[in-house]
This record gives sequence, structure tokens and C-alpha cells, in this order.
Amino acid sequence: MPDAAPPPVHLDKVMQGLAGNPALPPELVRRFFAYRKGLGAVAKRPDLTDDMIADIVADDDYWLVHSLALNHSLPHVFRMTLARHPDPSIRAAVAVGAEDAPRELFEWLLSDADPQVREYLAENDHVPTDLRARLAADPNPKIRATLAQWWTQAPEPVRRLLLTDPEDSVRAGACATYYRRLPHPGPPADLLPALLADPVTRAGAVRHCTLDADTARRLADDPDEKVRKELAEHPDLPPPLRDMLAEDPSPSVTLRIFARRGTPESTRSAIHAQILSDVPPVDWLTDLQRLDDDALERQLRGEMARLKLRTLRLPWVTADPLPYVDSPYACFRASAAMSDCLPAPVVARLLDDEESRVRTTMALHARDRIDPATAERIDRSYRAEKKTRWRPADDFPLPADVLRRLATDPEPRMRQLAPRDLDLPVDLVRRLAADPDHTVRCAIATHPRLPTRDLTQLLADSSESVAAVAAGNPNLPTQHMHQLLALAGL
Repeated sequence: MPDAAPPPVHLDKVMQGLAGNPALPPELVRRFFAYRKGLGAVAKRPDLTDDMIADIVADDDYWLVHSLALNHSLPHVFRMTLARHPDPSIRAAVAVGAEDAPRELFEWLLSDADPQVREYLAENDHVPTDLRARLAADPNPKIRATLAQWWTQAPEPVRRLLLTDPEDSVRAGACATYYRRLPHPGPPADLLPALLADPVTRAGAVRHCTLDADTARRLADDPDEKVRKELAEHPDLPPPLRDMLAEDPSPSVTLRIFARRGTPESTRSAIHAQILSDVPPVDWLTDLQRLDDDALERQLRGEMARLKLRTLRLPWVTADPLPYVDSPYACFRASAAMSDCLPAPVVARLLDDEESRVRTTMALHARDRIDPATAERIDRSYRAEKKTRWRPADDFPLPADVLRRLATDPEPRMRQLAPRDLDLPVDLVRRLAADPDHTVRCAIATHPRLPTRDLTQLLADSSESVAAVAAGNPNLPTQHMHQLLALAGL
């Protein structure tokens, strides 16, 4: 490597990063076409010329062509060519990547013999309505079920077909408790009696039905916990059945009773305590072999209930927040914090709540009251409820002087923010490039002020992610790009 830079430890990852480098010269893009490792990432570049695309198509390497088919910038003439490719997985990729494609492409794919191609069309909101509607009569029930789940705003004649389909899986997809798109649809009123009588559609129909006493009792005794769970949320649930469901063996059912507006406080408190008390005394995820199937299912259901409890947000609390700002339940306080009309003292109290989710929610709903010190505190103490890349600093950018101070913060998570200052002094940039934590090095690897020598050192980083991100830095000198390609035999 030039300037005595060490060779990459993870050359394949470096090549993946380099393939997406926006500053990669056209002649080097072409050299990538001979690369037979990775997943053909270079074919997803938005700057491919027609000549380059034609070469990829002619070469017919599977991963390059598959990536090309997914390229949203692909000209229509080439998309039509790939729609006739003999490999059905390539044609399926065309169905996925097609967004603003002309009608003729969708018409062609609609007649594809491979069901996966038509299944991806069923998921694609860019397919013209009249063409997509044909899939409601597709001979493959999986495609019809996919259409039912994804096309929630289908015309009523289409939804009627799906709701009355002879296949259980299709009807279940058309009348469900969860859909792939919002808003969730409601079934026509005249179909509700049949949907409620059908075991595969019953749970999805409960929220839409008129709840008389006999129906409510029958649903409360249903062996399917999904039915009881939906019943537990119905606004017309009679109090005696509410109290009965509060003792249901399924935590997903009792959690719905916990979240109801009219649930007695003693009942709510007992459910809350029960869900939290079911936490296993050991890390059961590391010792699954010791659990039988029933015990494993109970642990999984309990863990799901606890996660739902942490992320629960209640619109009726948000609509009338003041009685709940001091609730013993964090989800109630977080729901109150979603209100945009709280008095200043309450906002201040919730911004200082003991629970991260409450503080963060309040910050997002009181943006005009968040100064840099509060923004830093909220981010520093933020604890995600589930895996996500988002953090409060994404919504509350910190000023340059704070970011520069954070470059030397004891916590790696806070040092990761320093590279957001694009004018970060070079000495701090270099310090972060040599940080012992790989997530910090990854954050600095694309910084515009990163000196070439430090950048090329990161290409040889022990962390795959750092090396790959560094290779995507547009400031990487062309001579280093040439050398990396040579090392890969290109």
C-alpha cells in the first residue's frame, strides 16, 4: 500500500465498502465487475452508465445481476431485459426493485410462472391497482394471503374476495390482528357474522364487532388466546368479563386489561406485579436446553409481555395526561409525556423522570424546551427498549463545543457523537481514529478531516465494520483505491 500503509486484515469487507464509495472512479467501478466475492454490491451504485449496465448483464454473474435487478436507479429498458431472465430469483428481484416502472413491466411480471415473482408483486405498492387486483384470484393461496396482508387499502371488491377465500390462510391474512401496512382495514359489516364464526378470522373480527352479552361470553371462553386478547381491548367489554380476563393465564390477555381505561386500580396493580414477578431468576436464554417446551413457551410469552409493558402507549392517557404524570407505571407516565399541552413544571418533572423512556418521550414532545445541557443528559442516559440505531442526539443535535468535549468523554457511546462535528479539530479526529473502542473508530472513519495516513490505517483495522466504513470514505485517495483492487486481484 502507498505510504507504507499496512495491508487490510479483512480485505473482502474492505472491498465491499469500496464498492459503494461515491468517489470511486468509473474505471475502477468497471474493475469491480470481475470481483467474485461478496454480493455484487457495486451493481447497486446509482451512477452506473448504460455501458456498465450492459456489461454486467452480458457477463451474467449471478450476484452482480441480482444486485443490478434491485437497483432502484436501473433504466427501464434494462429492467425489462432482466424481467425476462431465465433465473426466477433475478426476476423476483426485479419485482422488488421496481418502483416507478412503467405499466408494461408489471404486466409482464404478473404473468410470470414463478410464484415468488408474483408474491413480491403482491407486496409492491407501486403496482397499478387494476393489475394488483388480479392477484386476488391467483391460483397460489400464498400469493393471495400475501396480498391480503400487504394491500390493506385494496378496493372493497378485492378485500371481499380475500375475506371469503376458500383457503384458511388467505382469510386469516385478510382478517387479522396485524397487517404489514397501515392503516389496518376493517371488514364490511355484512361479513362480520361469518368472520366471527370462523376460527381463523375470529380474532381479527373481534375489534370490529358489536359486542352483545352472549357474544362477549362466548369469546371470553374461546380457547384461542388471540381471541381473548382482542376481547380484552374491546370498548364494550362488560365489567364482569373484564374481571374474569384479568385472571387469564395468558399475560398478553391480562396486559390488555391492564391498559384499559376503566380497569380498577387494584386490578391494574395486581396485573403489573404479576407480569414483572414472572421474570426468571436466571438468564434462561443461555440455558435453553434445561427447559421443556411448555416452560420455554411460558418464558417467551412472559418476556414478550414485559417488552410490551415497557413500550405500551395509551392514547386515552395522552388525551387526559395530568392525572397520570405521577403514575407508578412508567408506560402511563410516558403516555402522558406524549401530550403537547403539559404545563412547564410537569414537563420539567418528566424530563427528569427515573425512566429513560419517559425522559426521551417528553423531550420529543417539548422540543422548544430542550437546551443543549438537557439534550446531552437525555442522550447520555438513554436506554433503548429494543434494538434500534436511533438515539436522542439524532433529533436534538448537540452544538460543536459539546461535541468536541465529548471527543474525550469516558463513555464510548458519547465519544461516538464527536464526529458529527464536521469541523472537528484534526488532533481530536486522529485521537478518535485510534480509540480503543471499535464503534468510535467506525464513527470517525468517514469524517472529512480524517488525515490520509489515519484513514489508511483504519483500512487495516481489526474490526470488519471499521475497515469497511473506512473504505467507503470519499476522501480515500485514488492511488489507495487502485492498490486495494490490486490486492484483491482485480
